[in-house]
Amino acid sequence: MPFIDVNGVQLYFERHGEGPPLLNLGGSGADLRRSAPDRFPLNKHFDVLHFDQRGLGQSTKTGGPFSMADYADDAVALMAAIGWERADVFGTSFGGMVGLELAILHPECVNRLVVNCTSPGGNLPSFPIEELEKMDVEAAIEIKLGLLDNRWDPGQDDPIPGLGSAYDAIVQGYRNRRSPEDQAGFLLQLEARAGHDVSRRLHKIEAKTLVCAGEYDDQAPLQNSTALVEGITDAELRVFQGGHLFLRQDRTAFPNIIDWLT
Repeated sequence: MPFIDVNGVQLYFERHGEGPPLLNLGGSGADLRRSAPDRFPLNKHFDVLHFDQRGLGQSTKTGGPFSMADYADDAVALMAAIGWERADVFGTSFGGMVGLELAILHPECVNRLVVNCTSPGGNLPSFPIEELEKMDVEAAIEIKLGLLDNRWDPGQDDPIPGLGSAYDAIVQGYRNRRSPEDQAGFLLQLEARAGHDVSRRLHKIEAKTLVCAGEYDDQAPLQNSTALVEGITDAELRVFQGGHLFLRQDRTAFPNIIDWLT
């Protein structure tokens, strides 16, 4: 299995596709064992580096506390370990936060930056999902589903428009309990996420940036994406029909992003 030791942690990674190098940064709790990296749409156009960030999946889950800078430094160290000096960076939700931090701390490593359904932090944070980990599971699920898309209506045949059968799998995933080890690593990631704040450093991002948002996202509201575009020197905003999962909900999202990147 492909593991690399960087910055005192062991990271599990996979590469899929052919083309220019692109780094994919996943969201909170992302685990390559469940996210099907081999079917990621950008694999058709890029040599995509996927990896489990520290605390998650098959990567190191111990230690801590972790910082957002740690996550950005891990990504750059992993790139260097496989021989990449620069790459396009694609970050979603928590991965978007890492992408912003990476572009600020390591501008020489980023060609172009795409961030999806994410936030600058500070006065415009994403919803503090660490608070939901303290709640009863079923009560937390109701809040999570409303955050994913504020049109959520459990009485409809398609409770979250555009998700279809994926909706049931998402709800079941929320009910499945993590192992104690996985939960400990997840909480360390959420702790770092709670400290995310690039709001006063956005002007340091040199990379051409595409900010993508879902119109009905209450986890990372549209105003947060607007603030990113206003703070980054060379940034463009595109809004899609969906919520926090607009990449699944709106079939035009990936074609738009691929067009922008290529």
